[in-house]
Amino acid sequence: MPPLTPDETRNPWTVTSREVRYENPWLRLVHHEVLNPAGRPGIYGVVSFRNLAVGVIPVDAEGCTWLVGQYRFPLDRYSWEIPEGGAPVGTDPADTARRELIEETGLRARNLKEFLRLDLSNSTTDETAFCYLAWDLERGESEPEETEQLKVRRVRLREALDLVLDGTITDSISVAGLLRLKVMADDGALPPGLADAVARGLAR
Repeated sequence: MPPLTPDETRNPWTVTSREVRYENPWLRLVHHEVLNPAGRPGIYGVVSFRNLAVGVIPVDAEGCTWLVGQYRFPLDRYSWEIPEGGAPVGTDPADTARRELIEETGLRARNLKEFLRLDLSNSTTDETAFCYLAWDLERGESEPEETEQLKVRRVRLREALDLVLDGTITDSISVAGLLRLKVMADDGALPPGLADAVARGLAR
């Protein structure tokens, strides 16, 4: 890819004022009066999150992973996802990945590797997601939060990937993470201690 040009890095928006219209412990909504790229007055609302989104795909020696099912209030429907949580801005998202893995599945990982970053809904939010692979797992008891009513399923990686491809899994971090894992496996880009397990899990 050629280097970014100055025009690609220049911000064409001019902010003339900003005001926090709503705020709670998890997010705030900021209203901006702007001049758009054409120089005309306009408005822009941005949702800023106080946490980084974190997802983690655990893989055991048999090539299985864990999916977490829960009812998602904003969507008003049930969702199957990889283990996920929020890391307060300014903290290490890897620590959150390890914590969420224990809370939601009871798994402890001896090895953890970041393999994907995402900008989520970047037309209206500044939310960033970090996704990790976890392996060399030790099983224990899950410790869900009181706001979480979870179902947990251990499935082969191929089954999880098929649930992405048939549209059952629609959560963006889960979709991107599982597809990225497949590409890395195909490209031989996984760590040696993980590659064989992933290959077993993805085999038909």
